Amino acid sequence: MIQNQIMPGVKAAWPICLGYIPIGLAFGVLAQKAGMSWFQIALMSCIVFAGSSQFIAVSMLASGSGALAVITTAFFVNLRHLLMSSSLATLLQNEHRGKLSVFAYGVTDESFAINYTRMLAGDWDLNRSLVLNHTANACWILSTVAGGFFGHLIPPHSLGIDYALIAMFICLLVFQLTSRVIVLTAIMAGILSVALALWIPGNSYIVLASVVAASIGMGMGKLSRIFQPGKGD
Repeated sequence: MIQNQIMPGVKAAWPICLGYIPIGLAFGVLAQKAGMSWFQIALMSCIVFAGSSQFIAVSMLASGSGALAVITTAFFVNLRHLLMSSSLATLLQNEHRGKLSVFAYGVTDESFAINYTRMLAGDWDLNRSLVLNHTANACWILSTVAGGFFGHLIPPHSLGIDYALIAMFICLLVFQLTSRVIVLTAIMAGILSVALALWIPGNSYIVLASVVAASIGMGMGKLSRIFQPGKGD
């Protein structure tokens, strides 16, 4: 029984881990150059566990930014987790709150994409999701610490490390393109991001474009269900 819960979660997590290894190494290198010890790197990965905000935080710390500025920036960058958690909450309403707390800690863009898709398919549960989340979490922590120890041996801009994060997000997006509404939503988000980037400084345009596109996509989804034959009459 335990094997039936653990092995599917581990197998589902390995593509995420393959993406986390080069990104974690890259983060470890940057954090080390910013003056962080391996223990500080491990602690940050355990407490924060959010790749994009960790990269931003290290960059800001290296440039001399204060703690309040770093925390505020990380908060806004991670607001997308509110949208992901809201989507998952509709599928986990009857689960124990203790389990949900442990599960919530491990929610990332990558784990959300896999867990949400499989839960919708009906062949996935919270136990498998927990295994997936924390397998990916362990891989991220080990990779960032390894980057802090040995990352300086990797030449800058080599092995495609700079492109690893982008490639992983593209792969996750492709797996979610299962309907016309989702495809249109993704296209709208991309167009809005480019347009808003010309007007809004920083990275907040990404969150705004995602929220607007997701809201429009949800509206299109509801309209498509209403106008399906035999529905909404």
